[in-house]
Amino acid sequence: QVQLVESGGGLVQPGGSLRLSCAASGSIFSINAMGWYCQAPGKKRELVARITSGGSTNYADSVKGRFTISRDNAKNTVYLQMNSLKPEDTAVYYCNADIQLVRTPSYQYRYWGQGTQVTVSS
Repeated sequence: QVQLVESGGGLVQPGGSLRLSCAASGSIFSINAMGWYCQAPGKKRELVARITSGGSTNYADSVKGRFTISRDNAKNTVYLQMNSLKPEDTAVYYCNADIQLVRTPSYQYRYWGQGTQVTVSS
């Protein structure tokens, strides 16, 4: 009933930038927090950045000052602007969202996107 579709990944040189987008669609009553996670080969998935419905943000220490998370509530979309990219940022990036459905507005469910590959290499 709900889909999160990511876009914007790709190959970029060290020091370059990428902007990831994640759009939620379906029978959505409300979206609370949204976030981005990354998973490198052989490692566990970890938080990159998160943003509440009110716009409060938190970031992993490794990306502070380089990445910016934002959202457009009218479009049910979350963005991740990634600047000064490093080879160690290479990973699959997943978005997630805490969503209340139209049919069950008292409950919140966490949905995940399919992931988008970000590769930082010269």
